[in-house]
Amino acid sequence: MSYVDEIMDKVVRENPAQPEFHQAVQEVLESLRVVIDRNEETYRRQALLERLVTPERQILFRVPWVDDKGQVRVNNGMRIQFNSAIGPIKGGLRLHPSVNVGVVKFLGFEQIFKNSLTGLPIGGGKGGSDFDPKGKSDREVMAFCQSFMTELYKYVGANMDVPAGDIGVGAREIGYLYGQYKRLTGLYEGVLTGKGLSYGGSLARKEATGYGLLYLTDEMLRCNGKSLEGKTVAVSGAGNVATYAIEKAWQLGAKPVTCSDSTGWIYDPDGIDVELLKQVKEVRRARLTEYAAARPSAVYHEGKGVWTVKCDVALPCATQNELGLEDAKALVANGCFAVCEGANMPTTLDATKYLQDSGILFCPGKAANAGGVATSALEMSQNSERLSWTFEEVDSKLKNIMVNIFHNLDDAAREYGMEGNYVAGANIAGFLKVADAMLAQGVV
Repeated sequence: MSYVDEIMDKVVRENPAQPEFHQAVQEVLESLRVVIDRNEETYRRQALLERLVTPERQILFRVPWVDDKGQVRVNNGMRIQFNSAIGPIKGGLRLHPSVNVGVVKFLGFEQIFKNSLTGLPIGGGKGGSDFDPKGKSDREVMAFCQSFMTELYKYVGANMDVPAGDIGVGAREIGYLYGQYKRLTGLYEGVLTGKGLSYGGSLARKEATGYGLLYLTDEMLRCNGKSLEGKTVAVSGAGNVATYAIEKAWQLGAKPVTCSDSTGWIYDPDGIDVELLKQVKEVRRARLTEYAAARPSAVYHEGKGVWTVKCDVALPCATQNELGLEDAKALVANGCFAVCEGANMPTTLDATKYLQDSGILFCPGKAANAGGVATSALEMSQNSERLSWTFEEVDSKLKNIMVNIFHNLDDAAREYGMEGNYVAGANIAGFLKVADAMLAQGVV
């Protein structure tokens, strides 16, 4: 049995009931097989893959808090610090009922390679809780966040682990978390990113993941003789990533025609009205039915269906495994020629293979959505220097990072005889930097 197959069996055996983590490891190791086989003796002797798939530490804790009725509630909190070979741990905190150890391990494992691809000195990790901020008052959210940080603060710091936001963690939650960290430690440092502009946040951070997705998509198309100009784009999601992907798609000459949330989706043949979407989702925190009610050209559909719309480019920006095999077949049948992932692992393995086999240009999330964590790292730099860069400065750095990511993964795919396989290219380019650092630092 090959070293890769041994490790995949080990991961499934030792991490039962964690299918998302199994999927992430399989996707990465399969595409790394050619690299690992070439260096198998060294990697096996150093147990490199065993160390790579095992987190440095897993912190699990209870989060007790009191709701507005005086009832004590308890949620599960966790932080998976996966790999710090190239820098302090960096990765988001997710607040959502679906959060469990397997989901957080999948996200943290992916984060290792995503962070490596940015070219910035940041390691990979993830965290969160099964707490659901939806329907909670500001006071209840604050109570939860303060309790969560009361345990987490022992394990994070500007040079150790710097969490950011993710699903369910926006500016409000980051503010409450940061305030409690400062209260407990007496330190005013860049321990969290995604902070408000009045206390160390970075301009362009909110826009970064969506903008970065489009910068990379644009570069990928240009390098393949295509362009976003005049193209129809299907987008899933209606959070930060989707909203600012839609905004940047318009700016680059494309027409985004869909968006979605947990209950349904919008098709707007005139193109999504970004300002209306922001009003509905960012200001009112309402459902997309309100977008449809205010926009005569828009049609609202219950459930799923974004990928049935005829489009040239598809950008899944919602959540993991949202684009399955049947969706991939619908995209191909409708003439889609490019898929770039704005969310973390939103495309299932069989759908990814079908898209690649069908000649679709496909870029994985660990590369395409790296703009968020890249700009978080830029926020860390600003905090360290006690400086605040302009929006234009941050946006320019972001664009350069995303263009470089594409060329690095493109070059890696070519070097290993897999030209055009951007999934393999991203994994190889991200892995080689981490592996080199791990080997250089000894058995740790």
